[in-house]
Amino acid sequence: MDRKKIKIDLLIHDLKVPLAVVESGITLLLQKPEKYGPLTAKQEKVLKRTLRNTRATRMLVNDALELGRSREGIVNVTEFSLSSLFQETLIELFDLIDSRTSERVKGCTGLVSLKQTLAEKGISLDIEDALWLREFCLDEAKIKQIIRNLLNNALKYRKRFIEIKIDKNDDYLFLSVTDDGEGIPRVFHKKIFESYFHLGPEKGGAIRGSGLGLAGVMVLVDDLGGRLLLESDEGHGATFSVELPLTKKISRDSY
Repeated sequence: MDRKKIKIDLLIHDLKVPLAVVESGITLLLQKPEKYGPLTAKQEKVLKRTLRNTRATRMLVNDALELGRSREGIVNVTEFSLSSLFQETLIELFDLIDSRTSERVKGCTGLVSLKQTLAEKGISLDIEDALWLREFCLDEAKIKQIIRNLLNNALKYRKRFIEIKIDKNDDYLFLSVTDDGEGIPRVFHKKIFESYFHLGPEKGGAIRGSGLGLAGVMVLVDDLGGRLLLESDEGHGATFSVELPLTKKISRDSY
């Protein structure tokens, strides 16, 4: 038994409660002025910034716990649709960087409206309608974390656009995220997946990281029995592709 690791995991777990209290308190102040009193424009701006950072911290805590479960080989399999998983992941991501877009994503009632909303942010989503509605039986929390980190990474380094592709065959679910940034020299293709490694300055419009995102994605994909691939060269953008094995078929309709 690794007592040091248990202490660290317990500390991370115990951070969830005070963070939830802080997030709830700030949300109430912002949403219920009739109960707690009106806010000035400056006060509202400060509280919104604090709320975004509180949510970012909560997300990091949840990610750390999920990586801890991965270290122990724990996979929590649940049934979910790609539409709900992907929409929830986008809401979580944009909650931290663009609250207006997050609200618009929440209001999307189908794939067409979601594609239109993302296109306005320079993000292309390529997926078949039938696959979008299909249900799978995988570890939803880990897949959310994989998608969120790949998208956040693309937001950091893109120039104008990001392309997301989702597909499947009988055995695998495929996901790729492409950006049109400066690209990654081949000499760094292995280094990029190491903890605390950064490649150049980050762009705006993304959650600033600690160099753990891609390293975490590699661990999660590996624990799910999949593969993470990188296609990139200097000056030509980057494509991160994930292949995840489908061990159980849940959908009542074949795709």
